[in-house]
Amino acid sequence: MSNKKKTFEENLQELEAIVSKLENGDVALEEAISEFQKGMVLSKELQKTLENAEKTLVKVMQADGTEAELD
Repeated sequence: MSNKKKTFEENLQELEAIVSKLENGDVALEEAISEFQKGMVLSKELQKTLENAEKTLVKVMQADGTEAELD
């Protein structure tokens, strides 16, 4: 199995599949707990990616070409 890091979109798709599976309700309790735990890990990873993206986007170019961070 590859250790390639999944993209944001792949993780989001996996999280959506887990949510759909849990909402459907046709899973055993043990599997539901396991899927919920996977979903929480994915959620935290997705949130971290979004926070990093936000930090990057907050930087703007000033008229003199230097970067400035907005508060």
